[in-house]
Amino acid sequence: MCLSRVMGGALALSAVLAAGCTSQTMFASTQAWQRNECQKLQDKSERDRCLASNKDSYEDFKKQADGVKKD
Repeated sequence: MCLSRVMGGALALSAVLAAGCTSQTMFASTQAWQRNECQKLQDKSERDRCLASNKDSYEDFKKQADGVKKD
C-alpha cells in the first residue's frame, strides 16, 4: 500500500506541475489527495496515523523546504 501511495503521489504531483499551479496550490492539492487516500484505510488506527501525518501547514512546509535548500 505504501508504494502505491508514493506512486500515486508522484502522479498527482506531476499532474499539478504540468498544470502550472503555484507551489501553494500544489501543496494543497497533494494534501487533499493524501487525506482522501487516508480515508480509504479501513483500520482506524492506521487511518488516524495517516491523517495525523498530513497536518503540516503550507507555511511549515515552506520553512522546511527553505531549510533544505540552504543546506
